[in-house]
Amino acid sequence: MFRKFVMAAALVPLAIGMAACSKDDSSSSAPTPAPAAATSAPAMANGPFGAACTAVPKDGAGSFDGMAKDPVATAASNNPVLSTLVAAVKAAGLVDTLNGAKGITVFAPTNDAFAKIPKADLDAVLADKDKLTKILTYHVVGQTVTPSQLGTAGPFKTLQGGTVAASGSGADYMVGGTAKVVCGNVQTANATVYIIDTVLMPM
Repeated sequence: MFRKFVMAAALVPLAIGMAACSKDDSSSSAPTPAPAAATSAPAMANGPFGAACTAVPKDGAGSFDGMAKDPVATAASNNPVLSTLVAAVKAAGLVDTLNGAKGITVFAPTNDAFAKIPKADLDAVLADKDKLTKILTYHVVGQTVTPSQLGTAGPFKTLQGGTVAASGSGADYMVGGTAKVVCGNVQTANATVYIIDTVLMPM
């Protein structure tokens, strides 16, 4: 009996020590995954990306910070690379429609994108309000589309009624099979904007 008692007494601290080691091991290894989780999100989800973003003013109403404070049509009017688009939006009477929408995505053609259209054809479109409205609303999606969704989800339904597809990853995206995103993930007060190098034409 005495020998059994001594052996049992000797095993108690051993068991406690093993439990303590096990607890220490788990606590010391727990923080390890945290840094990996923190760095897993893509950096560009936090701001604009693309080579043409350098053309956006560094400060003022037309800068990224300035655009984020205004609804999309107003924000675009302060950006010099979108002046033709703004003129078209005004001609179509869509300023209030775009400014009043919530959580939309706009594919915004640059001035150079409109310059690809022969002048006579562009003038004809600008003079035809119905046709102009169809083209412009084809550039607007009634939901927020993040960069990751742009490359993996869709096609996206546009305000014109048709759908537009997108593909790509990283900083390289195509919209509608013809337009390249040259400055993406630009935020305004009510929209996410992807500036593109070609005007999209509804089917």
